[in-house]
Amino acid sequence: MTRVFHRSLAHDYPVAVSGRGVTIRDSEGRDYIDASGGAAVSCLGHSHPDVLAAMHAQLDSLAYAHTSFFTTAVAEELAQTLVADAPEGISHVYFLSGGSEAIETALKMARQYFVEIGQPQRRHIIGRRQSYHGNTLGALAVGHNAARRVQYAPLLIEAEHVSPAYDYRGRAPGETPEAYGLRLAAELEETIARLGPDSVIAFIAETVGGATCGAITAPPGYFRAIREVCDRHGILLILDEVMCGMGRTGTLHACEQEGVAPDLMTIAKGLGGGFAPIGAVLVADRVFQAFDRGSKLFQHGHTYLGHPLACAAGLAVQTVIKRDNLLANVQAQGAHLARRLGETFGNHHHVGDIRGRGLFQAIEIVADRGSKEPFDPALKLHARIKAEAMARGLMVYPSGGTADGTRGDHVLIAPPFIVDAETIDTIVERLAEAVDASLAQPG
Repeated sequence: MTRVFHRSLAHDYPVAVSGRGVTIRDSEGRDYIDASGGAAVSCLGHSHPDVLAAMHAQLDSLAYAHTSFFTTAVAEELAQTLVADAPEGISHVYFLSGGSEAIETALKMARQYFVEIGQPQRRHIIGRRQSYHGNTLGALAVGHNAARRVQYAPLLIEAEHVSPAYDYRGRAPGETPEAYGLRLAAELEETIARLGPDSVIAFIAETVGGATCGAITAPPGYFRAIREVCDRHGILLILDEVMCGMGRTGTLHACEQEGVAPDLMTIAKGLGGGFAPIGAVLVADRVFQAFDRGSKLFQHGHTYLGHPLACAAGLAVQTVIKRDNLLANVQAQGAHLARRLGETFGNHHHVGDIRGRGLFQAIEIVADRGSKEPFDPALKLHARIKAEAMARGLMVYPSGGTADGTRGDHVLIAPPFIVDAETIDTIVERLAEAVDASLAQPG
């Protein structure tokens, strides 16, 4: 009997014993193509020798030093690397152990920023519906994943939410993508006016939507319009690139493709590639300067922030991505993935939308393509697809509640950056079999 408190007590999990490249093997000798990178984490696949060597070398010199006493050379080098490649205006990095910690840190940093500059009345955070920013209480509050929020609603801080940039379900008939983006920006403007412009701290958004809706991309000009709204009212723009960032969409930062730079940006999964728990907040210089000219103390911290082993892993992962020109492979294989998904599911009776960028793509499953009506959530179609995919040696990342928080199903595909075209073909073939087998089940 297991003594591990697993995510689901109704599920028996296979035991993973080894991983190599894009594959994980279980204790029964079965191999699984990791077509989701776990949760868009394993950007270099598994057991990359250069990353393992860097981690071994760090362990041989220093495993841990608390950041209230020391900095370390590896943390300093990783920060220099990240700032050198960051969006315009980013000057500093605050290290954490993962994405939820990074979101909590960004929220607190944004609040303290306004205290430091003499605007302590600011208290509101505005997020988007159908967003996901993490599982801690602050992250759940500013996010809008209904299934993960519902039990904890009494504990969540107050947060405002505006419409997501969800073209498939949000753009009106006859409305151009550009007009849709401007309409969404106008909604943010109206929300700020209702709350009072001098009471709003920040607007937070996933640059490309992740777990809740599955790889939804913003319409052209949307983020530039959002940036203008925030600047007009002195509000910070926080971009969440925990899942979609660090090369996943074909550029190191997804916001590069939007032509904007944030005030705070959270990164995590692709930063360390799953080799060690690490996340970070990238901080614009104007935010950093408010602290430096003010109290010189950020009232925040975690035991394992800036962990040397995690920083060594992150530095090695980023070094390999650059050295091996893997962003070019993300772009090339992402185009191949989009093509194969289109060929396989473009005319499928129950696939309403195919979307995403780079190696971050999704299909949305619907009961009726014409009306976009989702399947009955009681069917738990996304869970069926996951089980059928696993039975075929394929790991994908399906979720429910896609359409409105309760109804809807999608499957997210996010393979490692080292994937090749032949493996992409196998992924799509197995996924098609899993989807059809799930739809054929009674009920």
